[in-house]
Amino acid sequence: MRTTVYEDYKYHMQDTGNLYIGAKYTLENILDEEEITFKFRLIVERYILPEADLQDTLETHLYYLEPKSFLVKIYKQLKAKVKINIIEEKRSVLGGSKKQYTTKMIKVEELAAMSVEEKEQKGVVVQELRMSKLALMAF
Repeated sequence: MRTTVYEDYKYHMQDTGNLYIGAKYTLENILDEEEITFKFRLIVERYILPEADLQDTLETHLYYLEPKSFLVKIYKQLKAKVKINIIEEKRSVLGGSKKQYTTKMIKVEELAAMSVEEKEQKGVVVQELRMSKLALMAF
């Protein structure tokens, strides 16, 4: 019998300007992954871990981030954005409306500004963290 591991949203990529990290990575996985930029792993170790647990996923860390947290300032400095799925009401041409999931890219500050109740009501699902490589190198 062969078992499969659910690995969706557990990835990291880079292009010329940004670093993308899937939200299913635990903080421990990020620290252990040699291919993720050293600077980001250092930020995780020094700033994020004192306020989180090693077993927390990036998704839960970002979802429950407090708007007045020092980490929001760090993410702002890194020009970080999150890709989220959110339920929105779409109006059709015929006048009807239906609710459906929409993918959006928002700033971490905007995500943190939403209350947990508001996130639950809107069905927010965090998919990915994106940050500027230039901002990361200047950190």
